[in-house]
Amino acid sequence: MKDQPSPIRETDDDARKLARVLLRSARHAAIAVLDPETGFPFASRVLVATDIDGTPVILVSKLSAHTRALAKDPRASLLTGEPGKGDPLAHPRLTTQCLAEPVERGNAFYERIRTRFLARHAKAALYIDFPDFLFFRLKPERASLNGGFGRAYLLDANDLAIQSSANEEVAAGAAEAVRDLVARYPNVAETLATRLKAPESASWRICGIDPSGFDMISGDYMLRYEFETLAGDADHICSNISKIAYSIP
Repeated sequence: MKDQPSPIRETDDDARKLARVLLRSARHAAIAVLDPETGFPFASRVLVATDIDGTPVILVSKLSAHTRALAKDPRASLLTGEPGKGDPLAHPRLTTQCLAEPVERGNAFYERIRTRFLARHAKAALYIDFPDFLFFRLKPERASLNGGFGRAYLLDANDLAIQSSANEEVAAGAAEAVRDLVARYPNVAETLATRLKAPESASWRICGIDPSGFDMISGDYMLRYEFETLAGDADHICSNISKIAYSIP
């Protein structure tokens, strides 16, 4: 009997970009952990944001079952990708295998993560500072991308991370850079939404930047745009954003 052809395609730049967008544009995800008492997989739903290097971040209660599981075993899988209309299996999705790293108050980058999380999940302000809530960074180890029927790829951590020496500098100046951009171009978010064919919604705003791209949000809608090349600093990012918004198509 002849060997069956592998269903896994060679990972190319298009697959890497799709995987990064699926991970970085997610507002929520299904998380699977290992129950410490039974060893069975345990699945739940979590809100998701990203750190400056593209690492997924979750905010969880210390009382939840998945938090207790991660405290015992940091291995977790995160499923991202919206099903959309029609057959759910025809839409791309990404399973990312991660190692969970707790981020307690007092951590050097706790405030950065808190700020970025609130920019994406404003309603979390109601409970984000409760003493029984904490963040985890879900550091990707490997991932499986299903881009639709017949489009399966395997990726590693380097395919998903934003590997830029400018990460920390951009994080430090991100909020001010976006404020300055909006002050110069008050309608920049609406113009970007139109240019990028975002879903029609009442009000779009830029909710995050990093050397690899930017995020926009409006209600339940998220939009992630990836630059062709990494930007060197926050001013470079905002220059890229204004060019996308106002250059001739």
